[in-house]
Amino acid sequence: MPNQPHEVPALTAHEEHPGWRAYLNMHMLICVFLGFTSGLPLFTLVYLVQAWLRSEGVNLKEIGLFALIQFPYTWKFVWAPLMDRYVPRLPGWRPGRRRGWMLVTQLLVGVAIGTLGFVSPRDSIWTVAALTALVAFFGASQDIAVDAYRRELLTDTQQGLGNAVHVNAYKIAALVPGSLALILSDHLPWTTVFIVTAAFMLPGVAMTLVVREPEVHGTPPKNLRDAVLQPFAEFVNRDGWRAALFVLAFIFLYKLGDTMATTLSTSFFLDIGFSRTEIGVIAKTTAFGASLAGGIVGGVALMKIGIGRGLWIFGFLQMVSTLGFAWLAQLGADSPSLAAIHDFVIACGDAVTKGAAAVGVDANLRLDPRALALALVYGFETFATGLTLAAFTAYIASTTDPRYTATQFALFTSLAAVPRTLASAASGFLVTRIGWFDYFIVCTVLAVPGMLLLIRIAPWRTRS
Repeated sequence: MPNQPHEVPALTAHEEHPGWRAYLNMHMLICVFLGFTSGLPLFTLVYLVQAWLRSEGVNLKEIGLFALIQFPYTWKFVWAPLMDRYVPRLPGWRPGRRRGWMLVTQLLVGVAIGTLGFVSPRDSIWTVAALTALVAFFGASQDIAVDAYRRELLTDTQQGLGNAVHVNAYKIAALVPGSLALILSDHLPWTTVFIVTAAFMLPGVAMTLVVREPEVHGTPPKNLRDAVLQPFAEFVNRDGWRAALFVLAFIFLYKLGDTMATTLSTSFFLDIGFSRTEIGVIAKTTAFGASLAGGIVGGVALMKIGIGRGLWIFGFLQMVSTLGFAWLAQLGADSPSLAAIHDFVIACGDAVTKGAAAVGVDANLRLDPRALALALVYGFETFATGLTLAAFTAYIASTTDPRYTATQFALFTSLAAVPRTLASAASGFLVTRIGWFDYFIVCTVLAVPGMLLLIRIAPWRTRS
C-alpha cells in the first residue's frame, strides 16, 4: 500500500534495533558514500569554478550569471519520470534501475568535471558555460537516482538517521572543491586540479558497483505516460486533493522562516560590526561543526522519537534560534546581556588561567564577549538547522510512493528549494525597510504556519 502523507507511516513504524547496529551498519555507510558523491558536483560549481573563473580574469558580472547554471537542481523533477521508467542496460551487465542511473550519472559527472580543466575561460567562456551546465545537469540527475535509491534502501525507521548521514556527508564534500582543490591550484595547473577533483567521484562509483539494487515495491511504470502522470495521480488520489495540498503547503512553508533568517547572515554580521576575519574564523567554523552535530543528533533522536515529533520539537528549536539573531541585532556595547556574557567570560578565563597555573602552564585566557555571543547564536542556529533538516528530509522520503520514488522525491525537494530562491530575492528589500531586528521577528513569525500545519500533517498524539 502507498504511504499516507498526512498520517506519515514512518511515524508509527516501530522496529526493534539490535543495539549499536541500528546506527552503525552497511546502510549508513552507503549513505556516507552517496551523500559525498552527491555534494561534490554542486560544490564544484559553487566554490571551485568561481575561484577558477576569477583567477583567470573573468569579470564579476559574468561570474554572477554562472549561478543560473544551477537551475537543473530546481527543475530536476521535469526529467525524473524518465529515470523511473527506463532502466540503463550495459553490455553484459544489468545493474538495475537505481544502480544503473547512479553509475551512468556518476561517470558523466566525473568526465564533465575533469574536462573543465582543458578549457580556457579567457578563450572560450561559452564552452566553459556549456561544460558547467553539463556538470549541473548530470549532478542533479545523480541526485534523482541517489535520493530514490536511499529511500528504497532504508526502512521507515532508518529514514531519519540515514538522511542525516547523507546530508552531513553532502556538506563534507564541500571540503574537496572548496578547500583542497583551492590549495592545490596554488601549486598545480588547473588541468590537474580538476582531474583530482573529478577523481573523488570514484569512491561513489566503486560503491555503486558493489552494492545491491534495492527491492522493487509494486510495479514500476510500464510506459513513459504512466511515469509522468501516475506519480502525480497517486499522490493526489492517495487521500484526496485536500490532503495533497496540505502536504505541499507544509513542504513549502516548514523551513521558510529559518531560510529567510540565514540567507543574509554574512551581511547581517558585517552590519552589526563584526570583521570579515571574525565571521570567517568564528561564525563559519562554528557553523560547520554545529551543523554536522545537529544532523547526527537529529538522526539518532528520530530513531527514538519518530519523524512526527521530531518535526515538532526541532521546528520549535529552530524558531528559538531565529530569535537569537534578533537578540544579537540588539546587542549593543551597553547591553545588560553583553555585560552578563562579559562577566561569564572573565570568570571562565580566570578559572582556566588558575587551573593552568596549577600545573605549571602559562595560559592567560581572555575572550571577546561579542565574539562568544556570535559563536553561541550562530552555532545554535546551525545546530537547529541540522536537526530540522534531518527530520524534514526524512519526512519527504516517507511521503513518496516506492513505485515513483524518483519523480515524487525530485518534485518535493524542488518545491522545498523554492523558499530559498524567494528568500534570496525578497530579503534585502525587507531588511532595508524594517531593519534587522524586526526582520528576524518576521522570520520567526513566518515559521508559525508550517508549525501549525503539523496539527494535520503529524499530530503530536500519533506515537512514533
